[in-house]
Amino acid sequence: MMTTRGFGIAGLEGGRVGLTSGQLEELDARVEGRLLRQGDEGWEDAILIWNRMVARSPALVVQPSSARDVAAVVDFARDHRLLLGIKGGGHNIAGTAIAEGGLMLDMSRMRDVTVDSGARVAHVGPGCLLQDVDWATQEHGLATPLGFVSLTGVAGLTLGGGFGYLTRRFGWTADNLDEVEIVTADGELRTANRDENTDLFWAVRGAGANFGVVTRFTLRLHEVGPIITGGLILWSAERADEVLDAYRALTESAPRELTAATVLMTAPPAPFVPEEWHGARVVGTLVCHSGANPAADLEPLRGLGDPIVDLVDEMPYVEMQSLLDNSPSEAKGMHQYWKTEYLAHLSTEYLDAFRDGALQAASPLSYAVIFHVGGALNERAGDDGAVGNRDARFISGFSGVWPPDDPRGEEHVAWVRQCWERIRHFSTGGNYVNFQLAEDDATRTVSAYGRNHDRLQRVKARYDPANLFRSNRNVRPALPAASASQP
Repeated sequence: MMTTRGFGIAGLEGGRVGLTSGQLEELDARVEGRLLRQGDEGWEDAILIWNRMVARSPALVVQPSSARDVAAVVDFARDHRLLLGIKGGGHNIAGTAIAEGGLMLDMSRMRDVTVDSGARVAHVGPGCLLQDVDWATQEHGLATPLGFVSLTGVAGLTLGGGFGYLTRRFGWTADNLDEVEIVTADGELRTANRDENTDLFWAVRGAGANFGVVTRFTLRLHEVGPIITGGLILWSAERADEVLDAYRALTESAPRELTAATVLMTAPPAPFVPEEWHGARVVGTLVCHSGANPAADLEPLRGLGDPIVDLVDEMPYVEMQSLLDNSPSEAKGMHQYWKTEYLAHLSTEYLDAFRDGALQAASPLSYAVIFHVGGALNERAGDDGAVGNRDARFISGFSGVWPPDDPRGEEHVAWVRQCWERIRHFSTGGNYVNFQLAEDDATRTVSAYGRNHDRLQRVKARYDPANLFRSNRNVRPALPAASASQP
């Protein structure tokens, strides 16, 4: 239990709602998990998120221990018209977990993973990180497509689509979601799958943060590993054109088992980089091959010869999944500012614009990247989840990264924006919602869902007509027909 007193908390209309000590005591009595306020032990860890550029804080945190706790908090937030944020791993670049001055659900106490190897599914708690799932499933030689940094939360990744080293083989993470248990805005705990609450299940696969609080994910598993071939190859940035051409050739011929990402960056002062290359501009390719014949498939890259570093070798899949965790650019507490687009192909004109922009980065932590995702996701049925964007074969953009004490923040932001403007006309028109910034307006979110957006608004109107779940890349509920016709 916690000692409480009356205080103001942000409401849905943007004003302050006064809560009495009695109301807070009532909430505390209804949940088995912890109720925290600023100054309480564990507060700072609870509100810590990855992107330090987002400077927001809730007024109140609840750390639920069960779906029943979650339902109680949703009821409380709805009844008192409070802004409500949900934190899974806190890794979203827009900082959507934090409802400024509002109430935040920190799901970190719900971090269980149960693997049913016979059915090839994993039941995953909403506070799990990618590493929790990878370690549990790899004990059985199984995996599901997850992201590139193992400290990312499963919930946010999955509900926004999700992609990683296995996406080319098995599709978006959301494509591999078989079922969710979810608390909707009315406080009801629902099961949604392809047979039950089908419209809700369609919506959560790509826009899930808008429709409730997921308390259990059931993810489909596939035979992967436990040993794969992966790692990083680096060359001097003077060879950028040569490497980018080879990367394009590689992606045109690569089997589904091979995923490669290419990056232009500043070489870090890492032990694996020769000292004379520390701080130099380099072009690199990160590869993960989870099938047979990796040597032959990687020949377009290895045939270039004379790399600065070639770390590609056999390794456990879980090691590949955590390879970027200790990258200086991924450190928690940095300022992160990204702009990305989906691409259908890599034209010479695009690669030229990509290279020219990347080489102008002012921060040694900033980088430009191209992810190859084309494959299984392009072949899914068009109605299979709100994530859409089945025409995407690459995700590419520019990432500004700098420490909080760097006075050149505006310069780093300007670099990202300028580079992004150079590449926008190469886009499919879509973008990845999990890479959107807090500053991005509603048109950016609409473009992320394309033709699925209108349907999402209709589903939103059914399950969350008051837009309780709005601390996210928000899909607003459709207006009733009569209201929509009013001027």
